[in-house]
Amino acid sequence: MRETREDLEELQALLDASLSRSGSHLRSIITTERTLTAEQLTGVLTGMCTLALSTVTAKGEPRISGADGHFLRGKWHFGTARNAVKARHLAARPAASAAHLRGEDLGVFTHGTVEILNPADGEPAADWPELLAYFKDFYGDDAFDWDDDVVFYRLHPHWMSVFAPDLAKLEGAHR
Repeated sequence: MRETREDLEELQALLDASLSRSGSHLRSIITTERTLTAEQLTGVLTGMCTLALSTVTAKGEPRISGADGHFLRGKWHFGTARNAVKARHLAARPAASAAHLRGEDLGVFTHGTVEILNPADGEPAADWPELLAYFKDFYGDDAFDWDDDVVFYRLHPHWMSVFAPDLAKLEGAHR
């Protein structure tokens, strides 16, 4: 777990606020007995988690694709090829939604705005060196031309909900 106490408090506040302003139907599904705390969530979302990532075209049409998601410091981080369609969508319209699903055992749903961590022209994010070291350790130092081939994003969530009916089942899957 890479989260600080402040990260966990911020994530918990987001989870609580998101659920409280959700509709009655969602609140009937995601109850206090069928969700996770921020601390539990960060313990479950380790390593690479496949995301269904939704972007928007210039015509306002949704597009969904897969992405390797890394949940670090309470936020999703993901990358793609600099010339990918989703990279063009996110450069023009940084709103995105992401879902991570594990069958009927876990659903993490996030809406927010992306930040480009390593722009082709411009200053990288302040924590880019730390994140780059993490990604190189995960994928391998020579997996990509890290400067020219890939662009990484951080999804700053304004809404996030978690469905998890059985924490013990999730924890058992990681042992």
